[in-house]
Amino acid sequence: MEIKRIFDLLEYNQEKYGEDNIVLAGKENKEWKTYTIKEYIDIVNDISYALLKLGVKPQDKIATISNNRPEWNFIDMAVMQVGAVHVPIYPTISESDYKYILVHAEVKYVFVEGKSLLNKIEHIFPEIPTIEEIYTFKKLDTHPTLHELLESTKDFRDTALLEARKKAIKSNDLASMIYTSGTTGFPKGVMLSHNNFLSNVKSVAKIPRVDHNSRALSYLPLSHVYERVLNYMSQYLGLSIYYAESIGTITQDMADVKPHLMGSVPRLLEKIYDKIVLKGRRLTGTQKTVFFWALNLGHKYRYEGNGWLYNQKLKIADKLVFSKWRAVMGGEMGLIISGGAALQARLAKVFWAAKIPVIEGYGLTETSPVLAVGHFGKNGIKFGTVGPALEGVTLKIADDGEVIAKGPNVMLGYYRDEEKTQEVIDSEGWFHTGDIGHIEKAGQLRITGRKKSFFKTSFGKYISPELIENLLKESSFIASALVVGENEKFAGALIVPDFEYLQSYCKIKGYSYANNTELVALPEIKQRIAKEINKYNKQLGDYQRVKKFEILDKEWTLADGELTPSLKLKRNVIKKKYRHIIAKIFS
Repeated sequence: MEIKRIFDLLEYNQEKYGEDNIVLAGKENKEWKTYTIKEYIDIVNDISYALLKLGVKPQDKIATISNNRPEWNFIDMAVMQVGAVHVPIYPTISESDYKYILVHAEVKYVFVEGKSLLNKIEHIFPEIPTIEEIYTFKKLDTHPTLHELLESTKDFRDTALLEARKKAIKSNDLASMIYTSGTTGFPKGVMLSHNNFLSNVKSVAKIPRVDHNSRALSYLPLSHVYERVLNYMSQYLGLSIYYAESIGTITQDMADVKPHLMGSVPRLLEKIYDKIVLKGRRLTGTQKTVFFWALNLGHKYRYEGNGWLYNQKLKIADKLVFSKWRAVMGGEMGLIISGGAALQARLAKVFWAAKIPVIEGYGLTETSPVLAVGHFGKNGIKFGTVGPALEGVTLKIADDGEVIAKGPNVMLGYYRDEEKTQEVIDSEGWFHTGDIGHIEKAGQLRITGRKKSFFKTSFGKYISPELIENLLKESSFIASALVVGENEKFAGALIVPDFEYLQSYCKIKGYSYANNTELVALPEIKQRIAKEINKYNKQLGDYQRVKKFEILDKEWTLADGELTPSLKLKRNVIKKKYRHIIAKIFS
């Protein structure tokens, strides 16, 4: 059957893979609860009837505030089936952003996961004039549950009305509004059509080497367009999607599920890598020597080919070391798709060496999201790039170095903001990404920085801070960095160390300290971080090198407003918060 609307994925899945195909799974009381495609469809239809009974009209806005769980999908599909617009909201944003989105989107109904999320925002609901009711997934005393809604409307089954609503929905109709987690200002409501999403889904679905017996593990928020498209892709391919209980349970969830596919951000891969290296540092004698020999071998991996001698060494390394890495990730991982930030080339190499393929993709919420992504075909992988343009997408580099794009995945526009829409989509239909990059001879896209992040030193030299930051983060000692130096004589940096790695290092070296503040103040630690920075400085031009730095005693977090929900640095927020330390760097 032809898939023109997102909810067509349900019927397609059932026809192609059978009504007993397991599609979704979530944790309930520490046990996995699975749903077949038939159960999924039945629940979605029940919710659709309930929404019709409530009087939901085409283009009404319905919001979800929830972590990943099967119910998120039930609401998503049901809302779109009746012609309404799904507004998924991150469960981790600020109160002011919640209020802005709910008012700006003119939301009519809200579905909230449970008490902890409800407590954060319940007091602002009376200030939202368009909201008619709030429903929860979990039983509470304050609001009706989704189950209670279904019970109260179970006698309403106007199949003719539902079918008429579904039939009236066109592929270019607005399906969802996703509010971008901008690093400055209020979020913008990105309007995405059924075709925007599906053009991405159908193209990306050609990449994984899986079948309907394969399993996907999902931990990135479904409210983010990246994980959402992977979610739709998995349903298109007939995979069983298991939703991780939380980021803290990801290792146990991988052991339980034994996934074949997973979407990720580089930070999780960095943490997995760092934990494995940490265990390696605790080894002794021959075991430690073998571990780091294998690790160094992995860093030299080349996708294009490695030669007979290297492959023989890799077989030994695999048996002694890398096979254990795969076991940590469930033992059957066939593909990790990394996005949201730049992936270190050395990280990609070592995962490939360990037979855990990691491909990098690139895109924005406004492009549904994928513009470029690696694949297993000719010229599909080049470490340090985000792969070639996605099928159906055209990329080019503007005169000022900005990456611009055309394709069926480019958004309809920003909700109630024609001015900002025209700022990013020009008169010829090109979407301006705001990222600087270039296209390699073989067609892969290389992103070198964010246009707005570039700054000029007092000597007139332009610096891309992200380029330097990503290089510094290759160090096991450095978790994050912010490069600064606009109108200054040189580049400096705020360094957030990897505290777990640093603490292990201090234990081995016998350095004593009472807390993180004392830890980063140790002269030996300052010298060790300086040594790391100097190592990476050698790969940079003189004007790009970090000449001075300060080490911070805490990580940047979402809760403190220093990161966006997609874990990007809020550069201006961090600069303002640490302006006294930045001033010290340049004093």
